[in-house]
Amino acid sequence: MFQKYSLKALFFTILFSAGALTALAQQTAPVSGEVHIKKADGSVIPAVNMTVDAYRTDIDRGRQPSAKTNKKGEFSFVGFGLGQTYAIVVSGPGISPILRSNIKAGTDNISVEVVEGDGKVWTEEEVRSAIKAGANTKNPGELTAEQKKAQAEYEKQVAAIKEKNQKMQQGDEIARKSSEEGNAALKAGNFDLAIAKYDEGVAAVPDYVGSTPILLDGKLVALKGRGYGYYKEGAGSTDASVKLAKYDLAKKDYSAALVSYAQAMEVVKNAPAAADPTEQKKREALKLGLMRDAMEVHRLMAVGGVDITHSAEAAVIYNEYFTLETDPAKKVAAEVTLGDIFRLAGDSEKAIAAYRLVLQGAPDNPEAMAGLGLSLFNSGVVASDKAQMQEGLNYMTKYTEIAPITATDTQTLKDFKTSVKEAVDYLKNTEKLAPQKVAPKKKGT
Repeated sequence: MFQKYSLKALFFTILFSAGALTALAQQTAPVSGEVHIKKADGSVIPAVNMTVDAYRTDIDRGRQPSAKTNKKGEFSFVGFGLGQTYAIVVSGPGISPILRSNIKAGTDNISVEVVEGDGKVWTEEEVRSAIKAGANTKNPGELTAEQKKAQAEYEKQVAAIKEKNQKMQQGDEIARKSSEEGNAALKAGNFDLAIAKYDEGVAAVPDYVGSTPILLDGKLVALKGRGYGYYKEGAGSTDASVKLAKYDLAKKDYSAALVSYAQAMEVVKNAPAAADPTEQKKREALKLGLMRDAMEVHRLMAVGGVDITHSAEAAVIYNEYFTLETDPAKKVAAEVTLGDIFRLAGDSEKAIAAYRLVLQGAPDNPEAMAGLGLSLFNSGVVASDKAQMQEGLNYMTKYTEIAPITATDTQTLKDFKTSVKEAVDYLKNTEKLAPQKVAPKKKGT
């Protein structure tokens, strides 16, 4: 009787145990976590819309339906079977896939950090090969050898970027301070200090479009100011050797100023495309300012007689300026100045063309009349061309009528007007020409 009861009890015990195992196998618990991307600049952001795949690792087959990360980088699985172990793989656009193993049912604080990559998606075969190789199966979060290598390279890149950013920040601070000190020195007329300060700033940020061209423009202006100072000292000296030495110093500074201009324009032209129309307008304004300063250097070299050999280089800057300048008055003034540079360089043909262009749009411009008259006079005398001399006389006579010498004229302007008058007298008295009424051609004729 006892034995019979015992067998029955054993039967029910076995039956109950089998049911318990079946029930255990059917029980599940949710699994959740979050994924973040560590970017090359060191910032960390949620990994949005990435795929999370889960593979069983206690047996060689079986996987859960894929999960997706939300806007916060969070993911979840409805349930992993109790007593089962899994490995999860995170993959998606713009990241490198990563494996995390030894994941069990009920784990709700999984944190996965991925790095930027090519968006590769591993096949199940690749995942299981990595699992069989022992990659990341003992310690959750442990990287594979390949991942460790990638991580090391990534960290090296991050360190390099951080170092570069730090240098950029330091450079920006140096440039800002140098610009302030350079501007103050320039305003005070301390050109030597201003040039040194601008050089400090350029050395700190040699190719940043937001500050380098501005620093170089400041240097250009300082060199121009110092060069003009040397010129005035030379022009005011009666000692020929002193005058020559001062003019040579002026020429060196003017030339260095034009080198600064070229460097500044190179930075602007090589900079990445402007991000928006406002930035593009700023760059156009910067280029115009640089051109105006460089054009003034060319004018000073030519008018002062310091160096008259750069008219072709001047023309390049002026012609580019003409395509950008929208102010008609500034454009006309620049066109007259270009004519002056050609005339003073002895290139009468180009000077005549430049002045005629001005008079087509502004027939009563006195500076263009005088310049054209002098250029025609010079060309006519050299070529013994009476027609050119006659036309030159006509323009210069009209100029003397509308712009006579006055007490308020600067000495430079008086000298210029006197030279025009002397040319008129020569043509009248020596060449026996009589002035005729000027009939300038209209634009387009």
